[in-house]
Amino acid sequence: MTKRLEGKIALVIGAARGIGEGIAQRFVEEGAKVVIADTEVEAGKETAARLKGLFIETDISRMDHAQRAVQTALDGFGGLDILVQNAGIYPWTLIENTSPEEWDKVLAVNLKGTFLAARAALPHMKQKKSGRMIFTSSITGPRVTSPGHGHYSASKAGINGFIKSAALEFSGYGITVNGIEPGNILTSGMQMHRSEAFIKSMEVAVPLGRLGTPRDIANCALFLASDEASYITGTTIIVDGGQTLPEGADFRINPD
Repeated sequence: MTKRLEGKIALVIGAARGIGEGIAQRFVEEGAKVVIADTEVEAGKETAARLKGLFIETDISRMDHAQRAVQTALDGFGGLDILVQNAGIYPWTLIENTSPEEWDKVLAVNLKGTFLAARAALPHMKQKKSGRMIFTSSITGPRVTSPGHGHYSASKAGINGFIKSAALEFSGYGITVNGIEPGNILTSGMQMHRSEAFIKSMEVAVPLGRLGTPRDIANCALFLASDEASYITGTTIIVDGGQTLPEGADFRINPD
């Protein structure tokens, strides 16, 4: 551990478990203090306690909750250096069966939530003339998609567009804005709700031969949050084990 985030304060939204939990843990390992914001109260409190951080119940689709989460970091730790908006929902519904209400809910959390998180953190970072904003996008939407993910794909493609605009607007204040596009990540939730056969079938589509882990995404977030990424803004990094590279299914070359 190099303590790349020593003295930094991070707000990680959607960090009770899974990818967000992995990001928060990685940040703490590198010296940061973290605020865990999530709708899952018990899991969020447990994660915050284990990481010696703070927890705030947060529905990121609401502006007052976004502002409250930022204020928790300011009141609890005295500042905010890093914002990570990782919260997202992904119901599986074909477009012909998607109700306007379900469409609005997915975009409210995933896309509107990204805007609200940035909007809430901006005044403090603007005043400091420094900050890191990191948003969890996806390869689903910007690169690939599948049936049943019309709303999810639209929300994640929208996040990538927002990142570019925010990076341009915030650049004069020393704030960088970037994103991560995860591929298929083996979270505890996937292990609970998907069969071993399903997971194996997903692994076959990944050239590196395995699904990603929350740690894989967390390492990318750490880089974007660190001083090493101070000249990077307005972009996303794909972390998918090469999943988006092949043109077809017969991509494997067996070494002699």
